Formats: sequence, structure tokens, C-alpha cells
Amino acid sequence: MALKPRTATQLDVANLAKVSTATVSRVLNHSSAISPNVKARVLTAIDELGYIRDAGARALAMQRSGTLGAIIPTLNNAIFAEGINAFERTAQELGYTLILSVSQQNLDHEHDLVIKMIERGVDGLLLVGNRHNDAVYRRLDQTGVRYVCTWAHDAKSLSANVGFDNRQAMHAVVDHLFGLGHRQIAMLAGQSLDNDRAMDRITGVRERLESKGLSLPANRVIEVPYSVAESRKAFTAVTQKPVTALICGNDVIAYGALLEAQKQGVDVPGDLSITGFDDLSLSAELSPALTTVQVGAEPMGELAAKKLIYAVDNQLDVESALLQTELVVRETTARVSIQAFNVLR
Repeated sequence: MALKPRTATQLDVANLAKVSTATVSRVLNHSSAISPNVKARVLTAIDELGYIRDAGARALAMQRSGTLGAIIPTLNNAIFAEGINAFERTAQELGYTLILSVSQQNLDHEHDLVIKMIERGVDGLLLVGNRHNDAVYRRLDQTGVRYVCTWAHDAKSLSANVGFDNRQAMHAVVDHLFGLGHRQIAMLAGQSLDNDRAMDRITGVRERLESKGLSLPANRVIEVPYSVAESRKAFTAVTQKPVTALICGNDVIAYGALLEAQKQGVDVPGDLSITGFDDLSLSAELSPALTTVQVGAEPMGELAAKKLIYAVDNQLDVESALLQTELVVRETTARVSIQAFNVLR
């Protein structure tokens, strides 16, 4: 029976690089107090020896695992991929590894995932939105695991928020459409059950319309999954009554509305203006290009990682941050025409 080859140790790396084990440790932990020449010698030695440090021993010594967790609602929306890519890249640069899970928009399942993350020993956790089971907050507080809620910012929230104000972001959309003369406005929203971001966007549209003497009655709002196919199905229903502008809860929903409008011979934006939310990379490439709200998912992911890791490393509370959104006006919105009032009757 062949003997198992001996695993290289940190001492082996130190001897080959002609440095102390403390210097090797500083290189592995991305310390800035190392000269480029010494760092290069240590990295070369690591590569030659095939050294892999013992994560268990490191976690025991540091009382940390060097691991962050992230739980997102779905993989069907590219905006989460953009934010999580930036979060993971920044975490890696700062010496942390990411474990990713998907809750499938189910708060009970999310609770189970939080427990599993804690059991795995994550040092910090990223969540999406502020609506979570009370047991989630309770367990995180009991265990001392730092966490940050993203894709939302609520000044009244007791949790750290690194995100944007979904309600305020929709005010800019309503102001834009109102300025173009639109008064018959409907909405294809994301499903608001257990989703505070979708609910806040509906509320933002409704309260801004009301401030202008208009309304968004229940029969003018249809909630759909973040799906092109489901949005296409809902398009006909939401346009049964006269509508000149359709506000969509995110870009994926807007894609479905635009495709179905084109299929039905509805001119966008001549007969109907359509807006999205997120500003996915595809939105600028469509024909017509989509007017939408840019939320800055990448800067948000990067900032969330930095603030979470700073809090973990220094045993502090995570600091909240409000990011600004921007309405990007493209080709799917235009001034309302007299003919548009009658096109979808």
C-alpha cells in the first residue's frame, strides 16, 4: 500500500523562502506590511511546494473562519448575479471566501439556510431586503454573526442596510412619465408577498401619483414573478383599460411587456411608454432601448462586502449606507399622443 505523500507545512514554505513563519502568515493574510520582493519569494515557495493552509487550524487560531455567506432570493434575475459577483470579488481580495445559497423567495427556507450558514461558521452574512422571519434576526443576534441587508435602505430599520430606497426610486419614474403628459398609468409589479422591495416599489408609484392628484387602483396593478413569459401573459390583462404608460417592477418584467407589445402591434413608445427597474446590461441593447432605473448593483455589492468585513475584523456593528439611484431615459418612453389614449381600448 502506497504511503500518503507528506503535506507541505507553513514551516516548509518559510524555510524555502528564507523567511519566518510569521512572514508567511502575513502574506497569506494579505498584509500590506510586506515588501514586494519578500511577498514574491513566499508566493513562489507556496507554488513550488503546493502548500494549502489548514483552514480549520487558521479558524481556530483567529476565532474566525474567513468565510462569508450570502442568501439571495433567486438566480433568475441577473441583477443579483451582478451584485453578488462584486461582493465575492471584493471579499476574495480581502481574504474571505463566499458560500452562496438561494431561498427561492421563501422566508421559511431562508431561515433554514441561515441556520446552516451559522453552523458552517460563517463570519458574516449578506441578506436581500429587510423582510425576514423574526427568528432569523433573533438567531443572528444570539450568535453574534454580523450581517447586512442589501437591495434596500430603510432609515427606520434596526438592521444594517447597504442599498437604495425603492420607494424614492419610483418617484423619479412617475415624475418622468407625468412630465411627458401620461395620466393613464398601470403597473406590472413583482410579487410583493415576502418581498419588501417589490412592495416598496408599488407604494412608491402609488404615493407619487397621489401627490399629483392621480391614483393607482388595485385593478391597475398586476403582480407577476420575475419572468419574461409571465410578464407577457399579464400584459394583455393590465392593458384591458386605457393605458398610455406601463411601469414595470424590474427589467425582466419590462422585457416581457415590450416583447408582447411588439407582438400585438402596439407601438412603443408611440402608443405605450414602458419603464423598467435595475438597468441590466441588456436594457441598453434592446430596440427600442429600455428606460429604466439604474441601481448600481456592483458598487452596492462591493460596498456591502467592505462594510461587512470591516465589522467582522474589528468586532463592530455593520455601518449602513444609502446608495443613490438614477433614472436612465432611453427609447421606450415618449410624450403621450392623443391617439395613444384610444389604441388599447
